[in-house]
Amino acid sequence: MRAAAPVLPVVAVVAALALPITSDAEGGATPADAVSGLLVLWCAARLLRDRRRPLTRTAAVVLGLPVVGLALAAAGAGDPGAGIAGLGRYLQVFVLVPMAVLLCVRHRSDFRVVAWSFVGLALWQGAVGVHQYATGTGASYAGEDIRAVGTFGAGDVMGMATVVSFGLVCAVGLALAPATAKQRAWALVCSALLVLPLAVSFSRGAWIAAAAACGLQVVLAGLRRAVAVFAAVAAVGVVLVGGLGIGSTMLQDRISSITRVTDAPDQSVTDRYTMWAAAVGMWREQPLTGVGLKGFPEHRDSNASLALSSGSDIAGAGTAYQKQPLLSPHNMYLLVLSEQGLIGLLALGGSWLALAVCGARGLVRARREAGNGAWAGDDRGSDGPGCGVGGIAPGSGGVDRRSGGVDRRVGGVDCGLVACGLVAWVLVDFVYADIGGPTTVLTAVCFGLVAWWALADRTATGAAPVGAATARVPQEAGTR
Repeated sequence: MRAAAPVLPVVAVVAALALPITSDAEGGATPADAVSGLLVLWCAARLLRDRRRPLTRTAAVVLGLPVVGLALAAAGAGDPGAGIAGLGRYLQVFVLVPMAVLLCVRHRSDFRVVAWSFVGLALWQGAVGVHQYATGTGASYAGEDIRAVGTFGAGDVMGMATVVSFGLVCAVGLALAPATAKQRAWALVCSALLVLPLAVSFSRGAWIAAAAACGLQVVLAGLRRAVAVFAAVAAVGVVLVGGLGIGSTMLQDRISSITRVTDAPDQSVTDRYTMWAAAVGMWREQPLTGVGLKGFPEHRDSNASLALSSGSDIAGAGTAYQKQPLLSPHNMYLLVLSEQGLIGLLALGGSWLALAVCGARGLVRARREAGNGAWAGDDRGSDGPGCGVGGIAPGSGGVDRRSGGVDRRVGGVDCGLVACGLVAWVLVDFVYADIGGPTTVLTAVCFGLVAWWALADRTATGAAPVGAATARVPQEAGTR
């Protein structure tokens, strides 16, 4: 606990999402938002006390780039109050909280603590969701209260799916390149347990994003391993679904509906297409700066066709039947394009793309160093893609008894896989969803983890170059 103390404020943000969301808190600030604000203030106070430059030049540019488009869009908002509120929300999610996470995470062990906190939160919310599905106390779906929503309620049907997806991505990354054999065993168990709650969330967007992110992680871990993993997953799927008949008719219909979103879309898909077209219409009116932050609801009706419904129906999970207004296009890219224009999309999208590219490059370097058998010294001193890796090479499963059960020659690959998986999930999910709801702060923490892996200054921790901190120890018989 003493070693992990600096990163515990980040874990507190994640843990706050385990609290039930009361009906009057839906759509407003949540305990997790309050804790994230305290995290930012704590980091700011620490920086003032230490009087040091907190970020590298690259990190400052990448994380600060969205401020340009946000400032212009806030200045052009039709409602100044709403514009200021939107500016604060965007800064929280894409600038301030990621910077705070980047500053709190010092080394790979801290990164793993936060990743495991994601898994723990996902297991808790998933357990609540599976209980809702089994007992018929979830949100309404196809006339039955069976949709798993966790503690987020029917007003945020994507909340549990998002949390479980993040936990699944973290567990898969930790399992593919574990620092210890115990880490692999627990990560595999957690990955298997999280599949069921993700399935009964009935969230097609979360399914697609999770499949894309986990598939990317498997490929990045090694092509030879990817073939074996994909073959095993396909075989298990055939046995469970085809042979044993596991899977309800509703679940099978929901899966098959993914391929019918263009031929025979349901009303939710029709509404989404209509709002996408409305967002494009707003962008055409103001191509450079958009209609202003929080301006989509005001300009929606003048740009949407008659195919748009009056709202989505929500009920169940302790919520009485009501109509939920459609206030966003459910596509983050089109939301930014409509409200912030090309300037905002290039600034915000450029920041996301830079994080993804830098994270992927760091993973490539980490895998190359792992393959070369480079020694990284103390797992808490030499970190990340720029300074070697510490853990076990993919597939080796071995340990070095002289280093306390952890092979110090290789590692950090698990952190890179988690970071790449998280950013891939978010960028794919943004095609079907946007920010909003209690789990938005969790997206901010994800960007912070990705930023640490992609942009953190490893030399600031005092880490020595690979091979300088620890001399190479001869390989013991019977160990790898």
